[in-house]
Amino acid sequence: MNEIYLIIGMALVTILIRYPMFALAGQVEFPPFLARALRYVPPAVLTAIIVPAVLMPHGTNIELSYTNAYLIGALVAAGVGWFSQNLLLTIVVGMAAFFGWQLLLGTLN
Repeated sequence: MNEIYLIIGMALVTILIRYPMFALAGQVEFPPFLARALRYVPPAVLTAIIVPAVLMPHGTNIELSYTNAYLIGALVAAGVGWFSQNLLLTIVVGMAAFFGWQLLLGTLN
């Protein structure tokens, strides 16, 4: 029974925190400098998530070697994305490079 109260409490807190932002979304306009700055939030967050996963796939040391399939896949995906500007192609080629490199090295589990 305590778990139900806990879940209900977490749902209420989540709604109370997020609802005011949705309610005010169309009524508040940010100053131009803040609107420009907020455009950089998604790339910064994605970079903060992806870079440690690529450079430290085992979570201990930075691995800058040809045996790091995550790094190879990310570099290939970055190159394809830069030149093609095609998200689907970038994902497919990056994943193919990642799995192909693992297969080539014999580390595919």
